[in-house]
Amino acid sequence: MKSQIKLLWSDRKRILGMPITFTKYSLSEDRLFMETGLLNTRQEEVILYRVRDLSLSISLFQRIFGVGTVTVHSSDKSMPHLEMKNIKHPMDVKELLHKQVEEMKIARRMRIGEVLHDDDDSDGDEDEAFYEDGCPK
Repeated sequence: MKSQIKLLWSDRKRILGMPITFTKYSLSEDRLFMETGLLNTRQEEVILYRVRDLSLSISLFQRIFGVGTVTVHSSDKSMPHLEMKNIKHPMDVKELLHKQVEEMKIARRMRIGEVLHDDDDSDGDEDEAFYEDGCPK
């Protein structure tokens, strides 16, 4: 029995602009999923509050077919980089992901805290911003 997760977005990896592959991407409120395979399937997920950076690339070939690649960089041990290749509306997907990542960080109270340098620090009295999980902003 498949659990019912409310999805905000889903798409497939595309070839020549058509969704004819067995790689599926989907986004829930708190996780990003990638499922691959037909008979033997494998599902990977990235918890959104662990996302550190998002990047977008659109090659000339991808532009012709109206697709692009969104890469998610995270602190996840098993999936530190997740590439969502050849997805439709990649800029919109990147913005939706960014919004969800920020909402999850706020919900998890991973707000920004300040770490003060010691007075004898040669760098001066500058403050550095860190998330609560210890990652620099």
